[in-house]
Amino acid sequence: MRVLILGCGYVGLPLGQALVGQGHEVHAVRRRPDTLDELEAAGLHPHAADLTRRETLDTLPGSFDWILHTASSSRGDADVHRAVFVDGTENLIDWLTITKAHSRLLFTSSTSVYPQTDGGWVDEECPDKPVAGTGKNLAVAEEMFLEWPADATVLRVAGIYGPGRGYLYRQFLKDEAMLDGDGNRWLNMIHRADVVGAILCAMENEPGIYNVADDEPVTQHDFFAWLSELLGKPMPPAGSRAPGKRARTHKRVANERLRALGWQLKYPTFREGYSALRAAESANAK
Repeated sequence: MRVLILGCGYVGLPLGQALVGQGHEVHAVRRRPDTLDELEAAGLHPHAADLTRRETLDTLPGSFDWILHTASSSRGDADVHRAVFVDGTENLIDWLTITKAHSRLLFTSSTSVYPQTDGGWVDEECPDKPVAGTGKNLAVAEEMFLEWPADATVLRVAGIYGPGRGYLYRQFLKDEAMLDGDGNRWLNMIHRADVVGAILCAMENEPGIYNVADDEPVTQHDFFAWLSELLGKPMPPAGSRAPGKRARTHKRVANERLRALGWQLKYPTFREGYSALRAAESANAK
């Protein structure tokens, strides 16, 4: 099988390595040419291209069985986010249409497309029309992918953590975390390794929309309380959160649809994931 990974970074690189390990030919795209050596060292075929610059896509080889869009906006502002996910998706679809490609597509979207704020459970059948924030851009991109005639899969991914990642965890380690109000807002998480597993599972099944979150949402208060016990540090003080790109939501994300296809999590909850992450980081620090 011939696979193209767009935005081969935090998730795309280990995904590409897993696909190579399965015997597939994997091509990988990054914007910066000076970062391509890492892809080649991992056994991937590297290419420099930028989804926000339509002409650069013409340098890519065609005839892929799968095209996996795992790009991020690299923590850019709202305009950068729209350029990557709305304009970039338009460019991708235009390139595929002109080249008459018949590739199957997979897009790693986000659970931020769910605008719910009542703390209830959401699944793939729930309303998903955010009115603001990054979720609105992702919802537009999702529609373009799902209209692709050769089939597309959309994965709505919860907050990713793993080696070098995990915003609240990193803030807690630096004594910069703050409890937002009463701390009862729900958090939905997923370890990077399980995102890779979800993509591999989805590629083997029917196209559709699937949530990618672990088995146990946790409130911010309970997450910090667990970290406090694990690390022997005090709870963070209460404070107000600075405005961000994402609209504020409050929901619990269900993962049963993808689990029913055979997706098995290496880290079923944040406890297993962060315990393993903390142990690895402590070992590396010695």
